[in-house]
This record gives sequence, structure tokens and C-alpha cells, in this order.
Amino acid sequence: MKWDDLRIFLSVARSESISGAGKSLRIDAATVGRRIARLERDLETPLFAKSPQGYALTDAGQRLVDHAAQAEQSVGAAVADLRGAAQGLSGVIRIGAPDGCANYLLPQICAQICADHPGLDVQIVALPRVFNLSKREADMAITVSPPTAGRLTVQKLSDYHLHLAGSETYLAAHPKVEELKDIKGHRMIGYIPDMIFDKELDYLAEAGAERVTLGSNSVSVQFNWVRTGGGLGIVHDFAIPSAPHVRKILTDHISLTRSFYLVRHIDDRRVTRLNTFADLLSQGVRREIAHLEAQS
Repeated sequence: MKWDDLRIFLSVARSESISGAGKSLRIDAATVGRRIARLERDLETPLFAKSPQGYALTDAGQRLVDHAAQAEQSVGAAVADLRGAAQGLSGVIRIGAPDGCANYLLPQICAQICADHPGLDVQIVALPRVFNLSKREADMAITVSPPTAGRLTVQKLSDYHLHLAGSETYLAAHPKVEELKDIKGHRMIGYIPDMIFDKELDYLAEAGAERVTLGSNSVSVQFNWVRTGGGLGIVHDFAIPSAPHVRKILTDHISLTRSFYLVRHIDDRRVTRLNTFADLLSQGVRREIAHLEAQS
């Protein structure tokens, strides 16, 4: 069995297609197919069940994935050490994060880390969903709920806070909001109800709002609606300093606390560069939340 065949096997397992693996590895699909066939012959067992929907792992393939991923991590760690990664971060690291965190916290944190480590490239994937670290969609992910399944390590990064808010322009042009009952009649901004992918994001239910007039699955879209006078919405305190004319209201009645968690694949515990980056990222998130919330 050759390592390169295992590398191709992992790519097919993660993309669930021969063509997807070929694009990822920058080799033609026919070569990918031949290498998978050779690996199956060497192991004397089918690794994939082929169908019009793609390539699904067989039981044997699923068992091999774990071993192959561990081998991949060992090779990666060895390469990092040989390149002197202990003296400085280098290469590419991809982070998945909900778009509130990705837009208002990670840019300045990651820019500083890269400034301190010129050989490092950071990619931020800002999507409101759960990332599959086993398929290497990202090297690590920030989530708002700790996952309870999978071969993962979970570290709490920090609490953060949210409040009901509106722009000065909107608040001046509409009836005053002094009590919870005053929310009725105002345009409410929030998540599209059937696209809330995590119960921790169901903010307006806690605020008692009955209707979302302006809805989006993106925190940034919601915040821009608030900022430009579209209505009232629950916003992250750490986002408010980026919009000086947004004001928190009803702070004695509506004050939400949530948490960010850093999630990594368990095999990455042995990768020095990822451990170093995770430490710097954790420190940066805690520091930046405290700094921005103090200004909100």
C-alpha cells in the first residue's frame, strides 16, 4: 500500500466523488479512479459503494478513513517540523466560523497573527452552518454550541453578549421603546425562522418578538439592516463599535449571553503549528471581545 494512494482515497472520501477529488488534487479523474481501483485490489475489499449520487464509503472504507487520516496528520506534523514550524507559523490554515464572529472579530485577530508570522496564510470561511472537520472542510471551527459527537476536541473560548438595538435615526422616527410591550408595532429584524441552524441563535424568541419583518440567515445582513434604520434587532455587543449610531435599548429587560467554542479534529492534537495557532486565536478572541464590548 502506497501513501499516495491513501491520500487520493481520503480526497475521494471527503468529496464523495472521483471528479471532486481530481479537482482538489489537481489530477485527472481517470487517474483517481485507477488509483482507487488499485488500492481496493491491494486490500482485497471494496472501499466505496458507487451510485449516481456519488461515492459512499463501505464499512471497510469507513474503517480505513480513520487510519488514513491519522497517517495524514503524522506526515503533516513531520513536514511542519522539518520546515522549522516550531520557530514560526507557516503554510495555510483555514478556519470556519459563524459570520458574526467571522466579520467582527476574526479579521483583526488573524491579521495580527499573520503580521507576526509572515509565512502564514489564513483563510476564513464565514458560513452559518456546522463544518465537517473529518472531511477537512476547515482545520478548525468556531461554533456557538459544543458538538457532542465525532472525534473532536472542544475548547470554550469566551462568553459574549447581545442586546436589542436600533439606529438613532430609526429610534427618533418611531414610538419610544421603554418597556417590552412597546416592541409591538416595530419592525423586527432577525433570522429566517426555518433557517435557524442552532437553537442558541433563536434570539427573538427569548425577546418575546412575535414576527420577523426583515429576516436573513446572515448576522451581517441583520446588523446592516439595524445600522441603516430598518428596524430593531438583537445584535452582538462586539459589533456595535463598528456602527457608532447604533444604540442598545431595553438593556434591563433583554440581555443575552452566548459562548464561542473552538472545535478541532482530535488527531490534530499532535500538530504543533495548529496547536500554536489555536492558542494565539483563543487569546485573540478573548481579548477582542473584552475590548469591543467595553466600547458598546
